[in-house]
Order: sequence, then C-alpha cells, then structure tokens
Amino acid sequence: MPAVYLLDTNAISDLMMDQPKMKAKVASQPGRLITSVVACGEIRYGLERLPPGKRRDDLKTKADLVLAAVPCEPVPAAAADIYATTRYAVEGKGLAIDDNDLWIAATTVAIGAVLVSRDQDFTQIPGLPLEDWTQ
Repeated sequence: MPAVYLLDTNAISDLMMDQPKMKAKVASQPGRLITSVVACGEIRYGLERLPPGKRRDDLKTKADLVLAAVPCEPVPAAAADIYATTRYAVEGKGLAIDDNDLWIAATTVAIGAVLVSRDQDFTQIPGLPLEDWTQ
C-alpha cells in the first residue's frame, strides 16, 4: 500500500511557487497526498495578511489550485494525546515549537503519514516520519 504524505504549510507554499524539486517529487509520487486543516488555515491566513492587489489575487489563485488537488484533512481525535505527549517531550528538552506545528505533527503521527516539510523544527519531534522534498 502506498504511503500517505501530509504536506506541511511550507510544502504547500513550495507547490504554489512552482518549486522544481517539489513539483517533480509530487508528480512522481505514488502515495496519497494530503494536508492538514491547520496548514490550510496557515496558508489562508498568510493570504489574508497581504494587501489587496494583483500579487494577493495571483497567490490566492495558486493556493486554490493546490488546495483543490491536495485535500485538507481534519485533526483526528487521536491527535490530542499525541499533541500533549509531544509538547511535553519537546518542552522537556527546552525547545519551543509553534503550536500549529505540533498539531500538524500530531495529525501526521495519528494517521500514520509521513510529514513533508523543510522546517527543521520538525526534526526535534521524536517519532515523526519526515521528508524534505526540496533537497
């Protein structure tokens, strides 16, 4: 059975920007590609922050295309326990990882997916399967 790959916010952004290595990997990927509703929210928030105009409109169009092709999955209930233990573990190491990133990581683990991200903070999360498709 092909793997499930959950695309982080920066992976979605890389697809919006036509990052060549990301596009090539996505095109050749036999696994199922999804993203988290948390990442979708981050993308939409980033668009909201932009001033009205052509750049915002163009990026919104790109975001709409990518998010239509990569389903936004909800945070499953099982992610709550994973979030709690993961947050406790990283705080115990003296690390501060963004709450949204912790929810994305917990969702990834809860559904048995591989997280696709170039965000190095994720390397600090124990047991998180992680791949950077821009390398």
